[in-house]
Amino acid sequence: MTTKIVAALPQAESTRLVPFTKSRVVPGIVPKTYFLIVEGTQPCVNMTVRLSPRIYIRRPEYWGIEVIGSLPGGICLPVIAKYTVALPLDGVTGTKGVEVIGANKKKKHRVPPA
Repeated sequence: MTTKIVAALPQAESTRLVPFTKSRVVPGIVPKTYFLIVEGTQPCVNMTVRLSPRIYIRRPEYWGIEVIGSLPGGICLPVIAKYTVALPLDGVTGTKGVEVIGANKKKKHRVPPA
């Protein structure tokens, strides 16, 4: 698909970018492995929050990873709840690191951490 065709497609209504408060990169148990951990609050208690790496043709300096929330059945139970999600960074790290992209901000992290 070309970029114009993709841009013309309708946006999904059951998934959205979710705000986050903290993010960090931590080393894994195996040498030279790292995990991204993101924390925040979700607007719906029944929302599933996950980290979704963007797709690139070429490896960028900072690989974009979106904080996405989805609702089963599209129905929100409006109770604010805390969330913590993690993502192994194998194969989704840019030449310098990763960039967390949420509804409220973006934050870059060097990988490995400085």
